[in-house]
Amino acid sequence: MLHARVLPLLIWLVYRALQFTWRIHVVEAPEFRNLRASSTPVVFAHWHGDELAILHLLKPYRACAMVSHSKDGAIMAGAIALLGAKTSRGSSTRGGVGALKGILRLTKEGWNPSVAIDGPKGPYHRAKPGVFEISKLIGAPIVPLSVAVSRAYIFEKAWNKTFLPLPFARIQVIFAKPLPALRREADSRDETWATQLESALANAEQQARNLIAST
Repeated sequence: MLHARVLPLLIWLVYRALQFTWRIHVVEAPEFRNLRASSTPVVFAHWHGDELAILHLLKPYRACAMVSHSKDGAIMAGAIALLGAKTSRGSSTRGGVGALKGILRLTKEGWNPSVAIDGPKGPYHRAKPGVFEISKLIGAPIVPLSVAVSRAYIFEKAWNKTFLPLPFARIQVIFAKPLPALRREADSRDETWATQLESALANAEQQARNLIAST
């Protein structure tokens, strides 16, 4: 129990110390800015592995995350709570229904779901149906979210190549043009949606890398 209480605090302290040194630049597509201005709910879609570079965005963008029921998930949920954001516990392999209900409840409270679309175990950079199902259920556009960093430590043994920006790294965040919300009758498993979102994320990632390289 002590382990579960202390580790999130330590992670939060280290993360906030690193964040203080980062040079963060955010680019928002005009279409996304319009949605924010009108307080329209959205679903943020990003790749698994990008989490540590974008955790600082959760609170200002009213984003809520889905985290697993594992011990690591409990630690992450605690750290996210200290960062001022909300989580729903579960994944597509365990507790998925409960996690989805939690996400829908948080959406009604004004939070925007943030989904690692190739999780929880891959395949790497392949969009799964979950994000499209959430879009259908809440009638929200999907906003591709990508990030590039100038310097990072990469956890090579992780299947998703999770990375942590190093001190004084430059971080470039891209909120790309939203994809329209799926209609209720749409098939969330249709590969057309996955292909469109994968392409949008690839373009956003390249844009972020280009901006990093030019500064």
